[in-house]
Amino acid sequence: MIERLTFGTIPRKHHIQLRLPGGELAFEECFTQEGFEGPYTIGYHQRAPHTQRLTEAKHGWAAPVDATEGRRLAKRHYKTQDLPRKGCAPVNARTPLLFNADVTLGMAFPDKPDPVYVSNADADELFWIQQGGGTLRTALGDVRFTADDYVFVPRGLLHRLIPDAGPQSWLWMELNGGLHLPRQWRNEVGQLRMDAPYSHRDFKRPEFKGPMDEDIRDLVVKKGQAFHGFRYRHSPLDIVGWDGTVYPWAFPILNFQPRAGLVHLPPTWHGTFAARGALICSFVPRVVDFHPEAIPCPYPHASIDCDEFLFYARGNFTSRRGVGPGSVSHHPAGVQHGPHPGAYEGSIGHSRTDELAVMMDSTLPLKTTATALSVEDPGYQDSFVPPGD
Repeated sequence: MIERLTFGTIPRKHHIQLRLPGGELAFEECFTQEGFEGPYTIGYHQRAPHTQRLTEAKHGWAAPVDATEGRRLAKRHYKTQDLPRKGCAPVNARTPLLFNADVTLGMAFPDKPDPVYVSNADADELFWIQQGGGTLRTALGDVRFTADDYVFVPRGLLHRLIPDAGPQSWLWMELNGGLHLPRQWRNEVGQLRMDAPYSHRDFKRPEFKGPMDEDIRDLVVKKGQAFHGFRYRHSPLDIVGWDGTVYPWAFPILNFQPRAGLVHLPPTWHGTFAARGALICSFVPRVVDFHPEAIPCPYPHASIDCDEFLFYARGNFTSRRGVGPGSVSHHPAGVQHGPHPGAYEGSIGHSRTDELAVMMDSTLPLKTTATALSVEDPGYQDSFVPPGD
């Protein structure tokens, strides 16, 4: 939960009449999570929001398919910067790379607005904008986003993504079990603690504009890895007011306040968002360990319960060589991983790092798609072997 918001015109209680200026009855829509037991938002429509006709679904993205059954366990490096740009809208541009039952991780390089409204009924979605910007349009309002922003779309929310002109590169995360703020940063009422690495003020909330008509009537709903088409008679962006705790937002990664200690801190201190079976971490420019004998570079480790996915955005990655903006490293559970030869010793004496990266630790093994294999660096595993060994 971020916090409860209220916009526009709403009645004084839930589930009572709201009359529009012409005397018509507004239609209340309850947008819920976890059945009727979890967070919810209630919006008030000028017209009934549930009277769509069935149509053919002509848009959508490919379901992830495992292309690596039986492949050997090894550290992997994928160069997403080498992926082809499809030249399409976001609804068609999402490209899965790695996945399991909890998450799908991929990229999108859109160059035009969504021509339809989209609702992902399978999962919450989180984008991280490596390059570009745009507008996330929903009936609850617009969320403007720019490079370095996380952009959150709640499961089942009708929306449309409108990229700005110019190159776009978006890291895409589909979270089947939903997204929430890590419990370690929240107090007992759900408020972010004063010692959390960000506050409620750091989030960009939707700008509510009231009823809107873009002359778009088609909706594509994703459910069960399939896409289903619907058509409205009137604009679905006809909400006159709403309140609740489920809504889209953006979070600039540089609003994350990094921690430093006498010695190296584990990734949980960089935890920004949590999901079922996953922790999403933000690595931002920061001061590093300040013990006089500290080794700032991450120590070699074997996280036997987690696969590590790391998306490199920019900066000087002291623990890795051969990676650049857009690189993805995948270090699977069961194999030791850590810095490249020379990086561990070479970090001694450094007082800060300028790296910017997004990491996910997942508890289920990540499978790889054929698209990821097409941009794999075949020499990555052996690059950890010191010269002469």
